[in-house]
Amino acid sequence: MSFFGLDCVRKKEEELERNLRANDREYNLSFKYATNAIKTSKYNLFTFLPLNLFEQFQRIANAYFLFLLVLQVIPQISSLSWFTTVVPLVLVLSVTAAKDATDDINRHRSDNQVNNRKAQVLIGRKLRSEKWMDVQAGDIIKLENNQFVTADLLLLSSSEPLNLVYIETAELDGETNLKVRQALPVTGDLGDDIEKLADFDGEVRCEPPNNRLDRFAGTLTCDGQKYSLDNEKILLRGCTLRNTGWCFGLVLFGGPETKLMQNCGKSTFKRTSIDRLMNVLVLCIFGFLAFMCSVLAIGNWFWEVNEGSQFTAFLPRQDGTDAGVSAFLTFWSYVIILNTVVPISLYVSVEIIRLGNSFYIDWDRAMYYARSDTPAEARTTTLNEELGQIKYVFSDKTGTLTQNIMTFNKCTINGKSYGDVYDYTGQRLDITEKTETVDFSFNPLFDPRFVFHDHALVEAVKLEKPEVHAFFRLLALCHTVMAEEKNEGELLYQAQSPDEGALVTAARNFGFVFRSRTPDSVTIVEMGRQRSYDLLAILDFNNVRKRMSVVVRSPEGKLSLYCKGADTIIYERLHQSCSKLMDVTTEHLNEFAGEGLRTLALAYKDLDEDYFHQWKRRHHEASTALEDREGRLDQLYEEVEKDLLLLGATAIEDKLQDGVPQTIEQLSKADIKIWVLTGDKQETAENIGYSCNLLREEMNEIFTVSGNSPDAVREELRNARNAMKPDAVDSVFPSERSLVKGPKVLMDEEVNGEHGLVINGHSLAYALEHGMELEFLRTACMCKAVICCRVTPLQKAQVVELVKKYKRAVTLAIGDGANDVSMIKAAHIGVGISGQEGMQAVLSSDYSFAQFRFLQRLLLVHGRWSYLRMCKFLRYFFYKNFTFTFVHFWYGFFCGFSAQTVYDEWFITLYNLMYTALPVLGMGLFDQDVNDAWSFQHPRLYVPGQLNLYFSKRAFFKCALHSCYSSLVLFFIPYAAVQDTVRDDGRDVADYQSFALLTQTCLLFAVCIQLGLEMSYWTAVNTIFVLGSLTVYFAVTFTMYSNGMFLVLPSAFPFIGTGRNSLNQPNIWLTILLTSTLCVLPVVTYRFLLIQLCPTINDKVMFKVRQTKASPPPPTRRARIRRTSSRRSGYAFSHAQGYGDLVTSGWFLRRPAAPRPLGPAHAGRATTGFSPMGRSAGYSPTGRPQNAKAPGVEVTSLQMYRTISDAAL
Repeated sequence: MSFFGLDCVRKKEEELERNLRANDREYNLSFKYATNAIKTSKYNLFTFLPLNLFEQFQRIANAYFLFLLVLQVIPQISSLSWFTTVVPLVLVLSVTAAKDATDDINRHRSDNQVNNRKAQVLIGRKLRSEKWMDVQAGDIIKLENNQFVTADLLLLSSSEPLNLVYIETAELDGETNLKVRQALPVTGDLGDDIEKLADFDGEVRCEPPNNRLDRFAGTLTCDGQKYSLDNEKILLRGCTLRNTGWCFGLVLFGGPETKLMQNCGKSTFKRTSIDRLMNVLVLCIFGFLAFMCSVLAIGNWFWEVNEGSQFTAFLPRQDGTDAGVSAFLTFWSYVIILNTVVPISLYVSVEIIRLGNSFYIDWDRAMYYARSDTPAEARTTTLNEELGQIKYVFSDKTGTLTQNIMTFNKCTINGKSYGDVYDYTGQRLDITEKTETVDFSFNPLFDPRFVFHDHALVEAVKLEKPEVHAFFRLLALCHTVMAEEKNEGELLYQAQSPDEGALVTAARNFGFVFRSRTPDSVTIVEMGRQRSYDLLAILDFNNVRKRMSVVVRSPEGKLSLYCKGADTIIYERLHQSCSKLMDVTTEHLNEFAGEGLRTLALAYKDLDEDYFHQWKRRHHEASTALEDREGRLDQLYEEVEKDLLLLGATAIEDKLQDGVPQTIEQLSKADIKIWVLTGDKQETAENIGYSCNLLREEMNEIFTVSGNSPDAVREELRNARNAMKPDAVDSVFPSERSLVKGPKVLMDEEVNGEHGLVINGHSLAYALEHGMELEFLRTACMCKAVICCRVTPLQKAQVVELVKKYKRAVTLAIGDGANDVSMIKAAHIGVGISGQEGMQAVLSSDYSFAQFRFLQRLLLVHGRWSYLRMCKFLRYFFYKNFTFTFVHFWYGFFCGFSAQTVYDEWFITLYNLMYTALPVLGMGLFDQDVNDAWSFQHPRLYVPGQLNLYFSKRAFFKCALHSCYSSLVLFFIPYAAVQDTVRDDGRDVADYQSFALLTQTCLLFAVCIQLGLEMSYWTAVNTIFVLGSLTVYFAVTFTMYSNGMFLVLPSAFPFIGTGRNSLNQPNIWLTILLTSTLCVLPVVTYRFLLIQLCPTINDKVMFKVRQTKASPPPPTRRARIRRTSSRRSGYAFSHAQGYGDLVTSGWFLRRPAAPRPLGPAHAGRATTGFSPMGRSAGYSPTGRPQNAKAPGVEVTSLQMYRTISDAAL
């Protein structure tokens, strides 16, 4: 696991060009380049307290409570004790500070772990062990096998032939296949000679620090000569050195200037939409508070003018106090009393609920991946409810949707399909983990990890069917894979893509083992005999040709061309004699495509010696031409690659992660739109789109945008939009009058049917330009699925930012590599896939888990529950506090606007901290409308969260009106009930203290009953919290109103005996019952009518749950869907140009293995060599006729090949 930090530090002055010299620290220090140290922490020991407090008081609520505290220490206006504000405020500040300190300590540890790693640096003509943070630009460092690359390096030399190195870039792009880098010959000669390396004084001029992972431009000046530098000579920080003994590199960029750190993107403080709404509502509440205080202050002025002169006989005025001053002071007194409309306990409770819901994610066993021992992790605790409002999901492909593992699944050879398993009745069986696999132990060089289930194919190989042998011979020869054999018999293939590796591995297991290569030969083991083929030409793959070919000469001297590529391309070049075989193969290809497999067609032709010599001469002339080199080469390739004879086709499965199609289907049902942003080529991305049900044959149309100019892209986008909605208007923004200041919001447009959009990287670059971004966004948002191919990390972030800017929707980005970090940070929610692809995305994410399928549980269960709980919590919290505060407001009209409190001061202090804290927390932590199984069965339950139906401005104002009604009931009914009332023994109970006790008791019962109505899921904890709070209330009340407490501190406990005096009267309890009933009755009536007349999706599902009275049965396992498709799956080639030039240039990766006889070396084995004898020889376990050829298929010239092969024997 590696940690490379999260934030990127910008240079104060923009750098235009980097200029440095090797082994010259004094010269390089003059440019003040960044060292290799990274810093992601925010505080140190001295700055923590002031900086943290400054950040916390930037929250308007904290500043407001500090202001209240200042008011409360002013005796003239303080109507409440100072501790009612100090205790909660200090608690909130302390909890938040502790959380921030813990996070920053973890960042310090991560920084120290990386910065203190050791690197071997060439200093003073010696290799010294230095810390990473002490490495500087211009230093020469030594790396060894399996070490992380310390900084961005220029490769100087390596232990491998021709100074090649192999690197794994999983941290950067999520791909685990090895990539090749090669040093310049002039630096490669330095080798590992320390003296030569210390004398090296090359000067590098290159581009300034940037985030382009796939591009580098610079020059190296050495001994008066200037050499060009490109990306193939650079090792980037974040890579890992593999299968290379050692290498030396020159540090170009360090620490925050490395491309890895430059790709981190800008770290922004993420807030949920509820947080943003709360800020608006809090400002509205402050305005309403000022309005209420102003009304009461004006009332005080009128009262002082009209009644105050008479009242001075009872309470004389202080000197200099008139009606105006009294009103002014009363205003601030009521600000203190009515501050409970926004109690500080609200923010404490919100943080506790978020923390609790984060623990649920961490503890969820259903999101634990046992294979890699990886649990789900909520890396932030502030965004949980946002998970219940996601509208757009932006996903990487490689390593996120797929495992980046290719497996040889099926094939068709000479009209016969292999790969399926049948029972004795001829019925095709589904392949499971229990299905019997083919035993390859007859092959000494087989790969034990390779799995195949159809015994018929290995039997055909053993029976020496010529077309089958030719098929696998092609796979063993036609590729650019490099073989490594460190131990005898242990082969390791290094392929430029997993596709080629899978094909060569398949040939290896079926008896055609690729052993080694040189620039002009390929050595393979055919059925136990080692044979070397002369490699005469490689016609390499590119995105235009969509095929590759090799020309080889067999040991017998026969010239052959072997070709593999996309079937549509191969079919155009077949000999007319293959027409019937082509029809049968097409049927098989359609079947493979229907299963989402990646296909390649294989063909060959024999070449005439004289013709090939002539062609080779023209090829050499074209390859050395200075003008139109590529065009001339293409013509020559077209000339030789014709009249091919079809062998068959392969079908490779790009293994999706488990459950990906089902997850995407569930998310689509929840009205979540999924966009795939990938660096892969278009065909590969489309194929995965079909495999994972993102693209479907049932879609009305799938539009492809591939224009090479702004006008072409605009035209394609408009054509697509007009096809989806012919009557579409040009503007889809609301009228200007309805808009507040800020970015415009793009309206959703309804279209008939479902559509898909595929756009490639260079077209996307035009589409993201300012004048066309809305055109692109409008068209894309009409589609059900969008795939962006060949996109850069920056473009990924730009697409996310575009949706965030113009759509009122919540976005989520999910990825697994460093190339996804900027996208993850740009989205509202970032999710990292933790696994073999590296940890860079996880370190920058808000949530992480090991498999894409866990996303549906994160959103449809945890996200929806968190959002539902938070919304219920806020609605109820505002209700109980508004009701509490409004009673004060009504009481002001009956107390001469004197800022007297209607409740006991201790009740005011403990109301939010003790009496109502736990019940509302219980609801926020444990409530749920339906369980997880029902949530999966009804994904539409997720939609209300996207529409903000549970908590919005409208819901808030409804809550305020409900509180206003309840406060009227809670004030006037107790007021009327105790007015001129006496106890049953004739004593008076119409005093202020008895009225205060009755009002607060009615309030507590009313809010507890309201909580019971809000709760959908009662647990033992909830029940204890509600009943326990009422019990605690009465216990505390009788204790504080006791004689003992009064005697201890008379001024603090003035309500002596009020509890005993009031709560033993029947009329008091009848009043409590009446007020509770009147408070609840309208709510019950409203909800009954709502459910009957216009029930929501939640009401319908909850009614269904009550009907079943039990959990639903587990969903039946669906059989694998077989799609019939006329579309061909993406052919199995890598998304980069091939290594053909590297292979033929002599820069081969490994020296050829020494030929050796296989038989004697394995004499001790039970199965020596390749013997077709035994159980599998000519025997079919299914009872089917072996190698039954499709009727009507003509025999091709493959029979000639067997004649030659037999002659060689």
